Amino acid sequence: MIHETFVASNPKDAYELAVEKYGTSISLVSAKQIKYDDGVLRSEITVAIPADIYEKVSFGEVVTKEDEALLTEIFELKEQLNLMKDDIHKEMQETNAVVSEVKALFMRKGISAYWLESMFQTLAQSEILEDEKLLASYLLEEIDDALKVKKEDLMHPKVMMIVGPTGVGKTTTIAKLAARYAYLLDKRYKVALVNLDSFKVGAIEQLAHYADIMQIEHIVVDNVDRFKETLEELEGYDVVLVDTAGMSPYDTEKFIQTVEFVKTDTPREIEVSLLLSATVKYEDMEDIYQNFSFLNPSSVIISKFDETKHFGTLLNFMLLYRLPMSYFATGQEVPDDLLLADKEFLLEQFIGDIDEG
Repeated sequence: MIHETFVASNPKDAYELAVEKYGTSISLVSAKQIKYDDGVLRSEITVAIPADIYEKVSFGEVVTKEDEALLTEIFELKEQLNLMKDDIHKEMQETNAVVSEVKALFMRKGISAYWLESMFQTLAQSEILEDEKLLASYLLEEIDDALKVKKEDLMHPKVMMIVGPTGVGKTTTIAKLAARYAYLLDKRYKVALVNLDSFKVGAIEQLAHYADIMQIEHIVVDNVDRFKETLEELEGYDVVLVDTAGMSPYDTEKFIQTVEFVKTDTPREIEVSLLLSATVKYEDMEDIYQNFSFLNPSSVIISKFDETKHFGTLLNFMLLYRLPMSYFATGQEVPDDLLLADKEFLLEQFIGDIDEG
């Protein structure tokens, strides 16, 4: 993939420039707003372009024999290096039954071969590789060290936007957070709810219902200008929770709209939290991360703890992408089923699954 940056007055126009040049086979990599030397705030998006499309647009149909030979040589060299690496790992697993057994167990429970092999490389010639229990314990300790937790900080006013795939429970989670901040802590914080989700039937009514029960402010917003005005109107609130539309990782239109809201020019920084289900499928992990990462989430809230006993794939997501956890949603009850993120709690669930294996 080739990366190229496009600039316009807003993310939507910048993306349309990219589509106009390269078509719809491109994918978003990042989006940000930058104040240029002339003082004007502009949007920059970076897209990934398939190499063949980039070459066709940039150079036409003509590719020299020299370029073709160089690309072939680079590809072959890369293949050789990958084969050498694979041979080393294969030899270790074939000659070391302990490594093979432990690796197979952790992979069955959702941990990727990529992460496991990176751990095994650090243990070359170590006696740990000769003892199953020691090796499993070592891997669990490494998982514990790698997991990050974002501590709850309400010392300063915050705008917290919840984003995530369709069906992960954003509205219910926002209601739990609102109840926690407004009623369940030592101090009662002034909380407001802002709803950007005009796509899902009943989403506005559901959040309005929670707001009515808790007697807190609820505002529906349908464009970026109104969103900016709303944040200015809510300047005196301790916490503003923003509900967004659930998005398929492939729904570019909704992503671009969400980027416009996230990048709103406002004095208060918008803190983005990615809501991720504990039931996430391994195959979906990379798509979810690649598409939501350009929103620069500062933490992950994990939902649907009550819907699975297998947490390896979720752990694998946290290990590969190194995002800190902030909260766990453990059921549907508002406000009860919400916990501060605790990596020991998560590891206990995973260790129980490992023990069964």
